[in-house]
Amino acid sequence: MPFRKACGPQLTNSPTVIVMVGLPARGKTYISKKLTRYLNWIGVPTKVFNVGEYRREAVKHYSSYDFFRPDNEEAMKVRKQCALHALRDVKLYLSEEGGQIAVFDATNTTRDRRAMILHFAKENGFKVFFIESICNDPNVVATNIMEVKLSSPDYRDCNSADAMDDFMKRISCYQSSYQPLDPDNSDKELSLIKVIDVGRRYLVNKVQDHIQSRIVYYLMNIHVQPRTIYLCRHGESEFNLKGKIGGDSGLSSRGKKFSIALKRFVQEQNLKDLKVWTSQLKRTIQTAEALDLPYEQWKALNEIDAGVCEELTYDEIKEKHPEEFALRDQDKYYYRYPSGESYQDLVQRLEPVIMELERQENVLVVCHQAVMRCLLAYFLDKSAEEMPYLKCPLHTVLKLTPVAYGCRVESIFLNIEAVNTHRDKPEFPGPFRRCVFKLMRMMRTMKQTRAALYFCQKEDQTSVDAKKGPNALMRRNSVTPLASPEPTKKPRINSFEEHVAAAASAAHPTCMPQEAPAQLPGQVGYILSLMVLFPCGGGRACHSLLCGFCCFFVFPGDFLIAKWC
Repeated sequence: MPFRKACGPQLTNSPTVIVMVGLPARGKTYISKKLTRYLNWIGVPTKVFNVGEYRREAVKHYSSYDFFRPDNEEAMKVRKQCALHALRDVKLYLSEEGGQIAVFDATNTTRDRRAMILHFAKENGFKVFFIESICNDPNVVATNIMEVKLSSPDYRDCNSADAMDDFMKRISCYQSSYQPLDPDNSDKELSLIKVIDVGRRYLVNKVQDHIQSRIVYYLMNIHVQPRTIYLCRHGESEFNLKGKIGGDSGLSSRGKKFSIALKRFVQEQNLKDLKVWTSQLKRTIQTAEALDLPYEQWKALNEIDAGVCEELTYDEIKEKHPEEFALRDQDKYYYRYPSGESYQDLVQRLEPVIMELERQENVLVVCHQAVMRCLLAYFLDKSAEEMPYLKCPLHTVLKLTPVAYGCRVESIFLNIEAVNTHRDKPEFPGPFRRCVFKLMRMMRTMKQTRAALYFCQKEDQTSVDAKKGPNALMRRNSVTPLASPEPTKKPRINSFEEHVAAAASAAHPTCMPQEAPAQLPGQVGYILSLMVLFPCGGGRACHSLLCGFCCFFVFPGDFLIAKWC
């Protein structure tokens, strides 16, 4: 779905094309992939379009650096066609596939090539942000070639010495026509950042919007120095033994043994200037105390807030809040506990931690299951759907070592047994999966309808009371802004029957039956309750909404298939 017509004014939230600029082996692809991983992690759909991959698809066999000579007209035509093909895919991604940012990863070393990209963006209503990587340190360039370029498909059957010589000549082909960005003169109207000598210095020009400022902030925090990040959960807690979530319990006897084993492990690693971070909860602090090292407490590392479900077991949640239990299983990343948080909220809370981790060298983070999943998803480039189900067992240390275009992970179990707190993703039968989603969406819609009707009923009261009324009843999820009023835990309609009764009592009198039907047991009662919401058609409107998929109804147990419409 296009965001705007080509000739209209540029929207504030227009999609953005990030254009990489720089000679080969300057870290452009490294920046592209790392930035894309960050943006996707914070919820901004982003994709890299590497023109080199399009070139390898068009030219199956790479012969030598001659292909990149500026006087090789035939090769220049092929390279331009590859760039145009990539730009067509950029347009498709941003206009029809729901993308928000496309990273155009190529050298783009001439003003003519950059002008072509600017014209393409103007035609389609896209913003453009340039990232130029400049590095004149021969040691850094040589290291990049050895670690990344020599293992590329271009040099699959070539020895290292010949590959290095050919790649250096390839760089020379670009140097002869390289026109750096010039923010003081010809490029002063462009939005850009110049990253000089792998972050030693930066030059920023004309940032247009919030997302570009976040990109600049991120790029100014990353570095390429060798380091190791260790992630682990606290030792087993008393609540872990009881199967309860959240809370602030202390360590169990096995949890205390783990903290001692963790101390031995850290000593064996023989790390220089290791920093230790914990949350502000008792179980992580007790784990870190045994290390005999300075540690820093982060409130941002506290476990996800389960709201009204804090200190309950999953069986208790299923019994007391069956609808919440089912909703969370359906969409665990976006689901927000009543008066609590979602995984999406947790990602936003952890962004400062990620920024500081990128700035540091060796760090041990002692945290919690949901927090560890979010951090791990960032480093391993996992999707929002995968994140809430990543396995982060107790008494296991994950050793993360950043490599060229990703992160190497080593899992180290410290031989102290612990309970298993992992819950696998629930599987619904294929034909029923869409039905569940439809019903959940319908239930959310009915709650919003009830809130709206309640507001209309109270509109003759004072404006303050009228405004507060629906907010107290509105269902909070991850779409609700964090700034919306809900400072304390509030009374909430928990059962489906109460919800329907509230909607029925607030409906327009001419549209409601004179007398609500008596509550019937089992699924019949639920069917009638659903029909009460749509009484104007004598129940037919409700039937048409449900027709075509099987009806699921929530009980204080699991989903039950009531019937086929």
